[in-house]
Formats: sequence, C-alpha cells, structure tokens
Amino acid sequence: MRTRLGRSLVPALAALIPLAFLAVFFLLPVSAMVARGLHLDGQWSLDAVRDVLTRPRTRRVVWFTVWISSLATLITVLLGVPIAYVTYRLKLPLTGLVRGLLVMPFVLPTVVVGIAFRSLLSTSGPLDFLGWDGSWQAILAALVFFNIAVVVRTVGGRWQSLDPRQAEAAASLGASPWTVLRTVTLPALRPAVVSAAMVVFLFCAGSFGVVLTLGGVRYSTVETEIYLLTTNFLDLRAAAVLSLLQALVVISLLLLTERITDRGETRLRSGTSVQQRVRRSDLPHVLLTGAALIFVLAPLVTLVARSLQVGDGWGLGHYRKLTQVGSVPALQVSVFDALLTSLRVAVDATLLAMLLGLLVSFVITRRPTSAGGRRLLSALDATFMLPLGISAVTVGFGFLIALDEPPLDLRSSPLLVPIAQALVALPLVVRVMAPALRSVDPREREATAALGASPMRVFWDVDRRVLTKPLLAATGFAFAVSLGEFGATSFLARPENPTLPVVIYQLIGRPGADHFGMALAASVILAGVTATIMVAVERLRGRTGSW
Repeated sequence: MRTRLGRSLVPALAALIPLAFLAVFFLLPVSAMVARGLHLDGQWSLDAVRDVLTRPRTRRVVWFTVWISSLATLITVLLGVPIAYVTYRLKLPLTGLVRGLLVMPFVLPTVVVGIAFRSLLSTSGPLDFLGWDGSWQAILAALVFFNIAVVVRTVGGRWQSLDPRQAEAAASLGASPWTVLRTVTLPALRPAVVSAAMVVFLFCAGSFGVVLTLGGVRYSTVETEIYLLTTNFLDLRAAAVLSLLQALVVISLLLLTERITDRGETRLRSGTSVQQRVRRSDLPHVLLTGAALIFVLAPLVTLVARSLQVGDGWGLGHYRKLTQVGSVPALQVSVFDALLTSLRVAVDATLLAMLLGLLVSFVITRRPTSAGGRRLLSALDATFMLPLGISAVTVGFGFLIALDEPPLDLRSSPLLVPIAQALVALPLVVRVMAPALRSVDPREREATAALGASPMRVFWDVDRRVLTKPLLAATGFAFAVSLGEFGATSFLARPENPTLPVVIYQLIGRPGADHFGMALAASVILAGVTATIMVAVERLRGRTGSW
C-alpha cells in the first residue's frame, strides 16, 4: 500500500515544480499584461477589443499576417514535399549533407536570417536589381527559407518510414507512378503534410526577428505590431487585445496539430525504411532540390562574403571591431562581450529548461488506467505548450509589469533573461524527450518495480537507457534556441549586459557602413555557433528523429 501511494505521489510532486514555475513566470506576467490593457478605471472593459480590432491599421496588420503566412506556407509545402522525397526516399550520394544544409536555416536566430536577406537584397547586394529590399517579397522569401526544413523533416521522416509493399502492389496491378502517388502515397502522407503546414503557418505568423528586420514599420505582423505598440507607442490596450487574439488562434491551431500528429504517429509504427534508385521521372524533383539548396546557401554565402568586405577591399576589419568596446559609442560593451553574455545566459536557460522539461516529460508520459487520469495528463501536456501560443514580446513586457514588487521584484535581476529563454525552449525540449519516454514498454517499469525498486531506481534502470541521446539532443536544441532568442530578450536585457541578437539589431539600426558590417560579422559568428551546435543535435537525433 505504501509503495503504491509513493508511486502515485512521485508524478504529482514532479508536476508541481514546473506548474509553479509556469504560474509565476508565465501566467502571472501574461495576466498582468492583459489586465494593464483591458482593466481600466477599476473595471474590466471589452469595449477596448472592439475599438482595437476596428482600427484600420489593426485590420491591415491582421490581414497582412494572414495572407503572408498563408502564401509562405503554400510555397513551403509545394517545395518541401518533393524535396523530402528526394532526400529521404531516393538513393543519392551526400543526401545526409543535403538534409543538414536544408535544416540549417531553421536553427538560425531569426535576426541572423533577416540580416542575411538584407545583405543579399540591399544596395550593393547580389540581388539588388530585384528591388526587394524592404518589401513584402523579401519577408516572403525569408519565411520560406526559414521554414522549409520543417516540411522536409516532418514529411521526409514519414515518407522514409512508409511500408513500400502497398505501392509495389498497386504498381504490379498496372497503376502508373502518378496513380500510385495519388491513391497510395499521398493519403498516407496527408497527416504529416497537414501537420507540417500548420506548424509552418504558426512559425510564419509568429515570426518576430525576420519581419522586424526586413519589414520595419511598413510591413508588420501581429507579433511585431505588439512589439511596436508596446515600445514605440506605449499602447498597452491595443497590445493586450492583439496578444489575446494571437493566443486564441495559435493555441487552437496547436491543439489541432497535436491531434493530427498523434494520429500520424499511430499509423507510422509499422513502417520500413527503404530507398530506391533514381528514375528518369525523378529528375525534376532532383533539379528542384538543387535549386532549393542554392536558395538556402545564397543568403548565407552572401552574409559571410559581405562581412569580409571592408571598403573597396577585403579583410577582417569588421571582426576586429567586435572586440573593441568603443567601436559603437552607444554600446557599453564590445560585441564580443555580448557573445559571451549570450553564451552564459544560454547555459543558464538550457539547464533550467532541461530540468523542467525532464520533469514535464516524466509526468505527461505516464499511462493512467482511468479516463479521468488520461484527460488530466492531456490537459497538463497542453498547459506546458502554452508558451508556444503567446508572443514572447508579451511575456517579456509582462515580466517588467508583474515582477516589479516584493517578494518578486526582479526587474533588475539578471535571472529574468534566462528564465524567459527557458520558457521559450521548454515546449521544444518536451517535444524531443516525451516521444522517447513514450516508447518505453510499461511492462519493463512494472517488472522492475515488482522487484522492489523505488520510483527513482525504476527511472534510472529503465527510462535512462532510452533517454541518453534524446536528452543530449534536447540540450543542444534548447541551447541553440536560447542563444538566438530575441523577442522577450529585447525587453529584458540590460544595457550593460546585452545579448548578441539584441546588439545585432541595434547595429543595423545605426547609419554607416561600418555598423552594418559589424552586424554582418556578428551574425556570421552567431550563425556559426548555432549551426555547429545543431549539427551535433542532428547526429544525435538520427535520420528519422521526430520534430
């Protein structure tokens, strides 16, 4: 009896720590932000919702967010599905390298992506003749660039695991390749394609650094509008309304995506990995993959090349200035010091996210026998995904509003930045580790417990074996995400301790070729560090690892 009670108490206690963290550092700041905007003169007023949503600029921002995200999603899916076929189903040399290069944009900080496209499209850039600098076309291209890896990995992982016998049977009965694709392959891929499309739409609609860097004030999405309303106009009421609107839409899509993903994973388990030789009909898809590879590499190569361009010549002058404190008068530290700050903060955020993520994953992967228990765990899972549905800008500004009085007067504390970054990384950590824990046969845990092992001993003997690689991969993923986080950090970073993404954004906002060159050099360094981390993560995750 005592043993059974202990087993039920351990998951409950494990859930209390992340729930308390979420309540204090997420629900409280978000509630304070909403209350500041909608609780006026001592009473709640929904008139603000109508007033804000009927503004002409609000309508333009919402419409731009919807259509640019929808168009980017459509293009990304149309490009990503055939590329997934080439990189996961065809037997070609260097497909692993191609997959790694296509994944690289997704792990780059959004500020770096924006800078890369500005270097490609701006005056004296290779594609200056297009006239796309500061246009919606630049934003669209950057969104496709950033998210194509989501479709390739999601659909490719599914495609690689499909059992080929059904397609072979249809072909043996006389079906043409197009008929096999339409009647057998695409229906099997539909959950992965729809899920990937929804995730891409979410990332496009919530993109902050890319849109802010490339669109400025002229082209604004809901995410960047919240930032501009808060920082430039101090219109907290409008920012609160847009935050609520964004949260409702994003959370609804997340829940729908979760259901589709669950169904897709259930149907995937019996698949077999088979690669086929290239046929003549595959040539267009191979050429499209080559074009996509050029599209991915062009901004990055241009970024590196222009960072080495000093005046009319070439050199490392911009990189040398990164170590000089007085190279940018308005900055209190050198850009190199900002990189060190980013690394220290990312380490703290990663440790916190990993601790909380491990506890959350341990709780939500339990297998209760009652329907009520399953509903409770499903609700907990959705609760810990909430940070994905709320603007990081809202969270960052909410920190300043809610955590300004004892015993939580933390506005001047250096802990706020790693806490905010840990909130951003937490859902992604859970999504890496939870599938590994779900793969454990519960009978192994039961057999170990029946031999008298404590819950901690069961975890160490059973779960630890499947968690080693996912744990390392999640650590790298959390570190890379924290290193490039910009939304919440832009509010919370102190002037004497800015992170590198914040400094890069400050540099591109200053006139002069030297400042832009330093921003390019800093972006190359940040991209190099992030890409190196994620190369290791890719190797740990494996070819069919889930996203």
